[in-house]
Amino acid sequence: MGLAEKFASTPVRDLNLREMPICDVGATVKEAVEKLQEARVGCAMATEDGKPVGMFTEGLLRESFAQNPGVIDETIAAHMAAPFPKVYLDDTVDMVLAAMQANNTRFICVVDADEQIVGLTGQKGLMEFVAEEFPRQVMVQRIGDTSTTNQREGA
Repeated sequence: MGLAEKFASTPVRDLNLREMPICDVGATVKEAVEKLQEARVGCAMATEDGKPVGMFTEGLLRESFAQNPGVIDETIAAHMAAPFPKVYLDDTVDMVLAAMQANNTRFICVVDADEQIVGLTGQKGLMEFVAEEFPRQVMVQRIGDTSTTNQREGA
């Protein structure tokens, strides 16, 4: 089975999902950035009354900060993507890629059938999936490693 078939037949629930930081829409940009740093991810879900209403990302932070450095003390409500890109647990992996392309984003929120946040996937999740499913075809090289090899190795 090739990559396209794997993407089309594998449900999102089979990906290695990361925990998604959650911030209330009333949280400040500074508080959201601290959560991003803590979780070591590039986005957080904005919630209102416990329900997801938007996504706050590094890209949105960069754009907002470039326009106004004082944005750090504002709430994330004015600096989030809403509606936000999402996929469901039973969607297929190719739907993650489609959502990333359609929304021009690296991050996708994964929700269950009740619209509750389950986790985060996106660019990193897709690359991990490819490396795990096709270890003999993927050449892995550590960041900063200048040595090269002619043989592929598993991830």
